[in-house]
Amino acid sequence: DTLKIDKAFIRDVMKEQDDAALVKAIINMAHSLGLQVIAEGVEDETQTHFLKEQGCDYSQGYFYSRPAPQLEFEDWLRSNHRAQM
Repeated sequence: DTLKIDKAFIRDVMKEQDDAALVKAIINMAHSLGLQVIAEGVEDETQTHFLKEQGCDYSQGYFYSRPAPQLEFEDWLRSNHRAQM
């Protein structure tokens, strides 16, 4: 029920038109099949905005947080504005 876009496609999405076109197509195709989409490897705010504009349902990556132990992550979820993006 979820399709994940690999970080290899996200890395240059703001630099390469072909990567941007491919990500747009993946998101549209997944949604037309009733799937939600998560993009991995998001490292900066411009990637986040691009993905939101394209209708990407979820994203993950260092832009939001580095890996953390459970309690630290739960604190981060409660206090960080990026958790709502």
